[in-house]
Amino acid sequence: MNFQNLMKQAQKLQEKMAKVQEELAAKTVEATSGGGMVTAVVNGKFELMSIRIEKDVVNPDDIDMLQDLIVAAVNEGVRKAQEMASAEMAKVTGGMKLPGMM
Repeated sequence: MNFQNLMKQAQKLQEKMAKVQEELAAKTVEATSGGGMVTAVVNGKFELMSIRIEKDVVNPDDIDMLQDLIVAAVNEGVRKAQEMASAEMAKVTGGMKLPGMM
């Protein structure tokens, strides 16, 4: 294999990875905490897109519990988004770990 062919393959891989990253930005995952009392929606760029809180969990006397449920739902959403992104990138890279990629 010559250097020129290697560079062409690297460029194709880079283009595929950019396309996957673009597609991931449009995909979302949902995560819940408190038995579904708090739901976080996170996209493939690891951005929090929305958060839903059931009225039953809102208790002015226990704000700490609500804050904990929000943190748990968001963290689980980010974890799921990372798993989704890793799985999509693995399809492009054949499971090869590339520095700086997810």
